[in-house]
This record gives sequence, C-alpha cells and structure tokens, in this order.
Amino acid sequence: MSMVHADHGHPRLRRVLDRLMADDRGPGIVVEVRDGREPPWTGIAGVADLETGSPRRAGEHFRIGSFTKAFVGTVALGLAADGRLDLDAPVTTWLPGVVEEYFPDADATRITLRRLLNHTSGLPDAIPGQETPPAGEPGELFRYSKVNYNLAGMIVEAVTGSTLAEEIDRRVAGPLGLTGTYLPAAGEGLRDPHARHYSQQDEAGQDVGRHDVTGADLSWAWAAGGMVSTTADLHLFLGALLGGRLLPPAQQEEMFTTVSTEGSGWVPGARYGLGVYSQRFPDGVTLWGGGGFIQGSMTYAMGDRRGTHTLTGNVNGDWGGFLETCADLFGAVFR
Repeated sequence: MSMVHADHGHPRLRRVLDRLMADDRGPGIVVEVRDGREPPWTGIAGVADLETGSPRRAGEHFRIGSFTKAFVGTVALGLAADGRLDLDAPVTTWLPGVVEEYFPDADATRITLRRLLNHTSGLPDAIPGQETPPAGEPGELFRYSKVNYNLAGMIVEAVTGSTLAEEIDRRVAGPLGLTGTYLPAAGEGLRDPHARHYSQQDEAGQDVGRHDVTGADLSWAWAAGGMVSTTADLHLFLGALLGGRLLPPAQQEEMFTTVSTEGSGWVPGARYGLGVYSQRFPDGVTLWGGGGFIQGSMTYAMGDRRGTHTLTGNVNGDWGGFLETCADLFGAVFR
C-alpha cells in the first residue's frame, strides 16, 4: 500500500516509492521532503510489520546507522571551536596506547583527529581477527572505517568527562529540539512509535534468511552507527548543519573540506568531509549529507549545499540495495 499527505505533489517520487516496494526493496519506506513549502511532503509505502501488515507512518523512530557520524563530527568540531580539541593533534594526545593495543603496526603519532574524521587514518574497518586488511599509512588515502569514529567518540568522552550520548544531546539534539534522536545505551531499545526492523543477515554479514531484528542490541555500532532518529529530526539537523547554524564559520569550513574517495570501492561519486560527504549523481546533481546502513535499516539524509531542499527517509529492511535505492529516491526529487 502507499499513502502520501500534503498537497504539493512529488508524483515522480510517489511512483518511485511504490516501485521500490513492488521490487521488494524492503518491507516499507517513509520519506520526507522539505523545500520551503509547508507542510513538508511525506510519502509512505509498504508496511511497518510483516505479520500484521500495519503501514509505516510519519514520526517513527529508526536506526540511522552511519549517519551517526555526522552527529559525532559536529560534536568534535564544536569542541574544537571551544579550544578543547585540536584536529591536527595525534590520537595519542587523548588515548595513549589505545591504537597500539589493537593495531601494533600502526603509527598512532601520525593518526590525527582530522584523519579519523575524514577516514584517512589508515586504520581498517574492524579490529584484527575479523577478516580485515592491515593498517595503511596515515594520510595516504581514504578508507572507510568504523574504528575511526569509535576512536573519535572515545576522544570526545576523554576530553569532556561525559558520555558521547550526553554530548550529542547537549550540543545538537537538545538545542535543535530533536526529541526523537538519541544514542542508545547497551540494552536500550527503539522508542515508540517505531516500525519493525528486518534483516536477512546476521551481525557478521552472513545471509541467514529474513528475520526480525527490532530488539537486537546494536550498541556495538556506537559512535560509528548506533544512533536512532526520525525523518523530521533528521531534516532539522541536516538543515541546521548545511545552513551553518550549528558550527562557527571556521569549523563549518573544516567539516565541508573533503577528500577524494576514488579507488576505495565506497560510494561512487563521493567526497568525504568530517562526518558528512558530497555525492555527485549520474545526472550531474551534487548533494550533501549522508546515509546509514545497519542491520535491519537503511537511512538517507541529503540535500543541497545550503540545506534549503532536503530529503530524509528510511527503509525498515537491509536487503534492497542501499546505493540503488539512494539513486532512485534522490533522482526523483533533485533532477
């Protein structure tokens, strides 16, 4: 089933939503578009619960996966603006011995906070023993890594003496009024309302057949991908971030200074900043923001560089092709 509200159209996007569900890209999808007109346009297709058939709806909480990194980058840059963090200081300034414990071959004195945030630290995507390539040279090239952001989260906690969740709330969620946005603690579930989250993979990425992972404890993703939010909250955050309302000009420039991701096998057409990235789509449009893929959930949050035209959305399943769905959604709105 599909449903939309607000009276200003987006017929192309409505057709895309229905086609995504017809093509089994996930159980259900909810998207919100903001372009200066009120109210924002919301589109819904598919179901929130495969057993009951109940539809997805606006206001649901969902796991945002790697878009968590945009929040962590904002917190780190806010601390830099306060003079409490130096982007070009080595990790050993705050976490002596931590990198060396897990990656003995890495030169932690050359791994700066900036290199963690833009994924040029050379560190692999997981700790040794989890089928990961060896560490590369710091500053050499882009290599997307969850380890980078979990280290950045540890630095935030070391500097502030509070938890990363508290700092996200104090510096971002609280000031913007993001009442549905939080970093869950271990064992903390999705707040109501929420769709059921479904996966066909286990936590190691092995295909095990589709199953309900709504109650899974995914706190291991933490600073790299553990947050929960809503489409409306993501719009408020993305608009404020792109519009320069969260960071002073110097730190805003740092966040949106990007490095090439070419040759990394990551998102095609992307350049990575400090928690956000730009993506040039095949039709030539370049958007800013990010996305998130985590067990049971695929999330999208991108817009124009000023943050005046944005789309956020979520699929409550993880088998539909993250990049393909991304291209379909944004191509329907930003042509």
